[in-house]
Amino acid sequence: QLIPLFVIIGSGGVGASLYLMRLAMFNPDVSWDKKNNPEPWNKMAPNDQYKLFSVNMDYSSLKKDRPDF
Repeated sequence: QLIPLFVIIGSGGVGASLYLMRLAMFNPDVSWDKKNNPEPWNKMAPNDQYKLFSVNMDYSSLKKDRPDF
């Protein structure tokens, strides 16, 4: 009777660890290479989608409204 509990808790732990790995690898706020790209958030284009899920947002139609640094 404990097998479904272990399966649910285990899959939740695996899902949480995969999501944390995705955040660590693809989030522009995280910089792993300090020498070549110390500020990766400045190199993001306005139409890059880095959120996992966005409601009613079309990233392809966004225009850049900030200056380049």
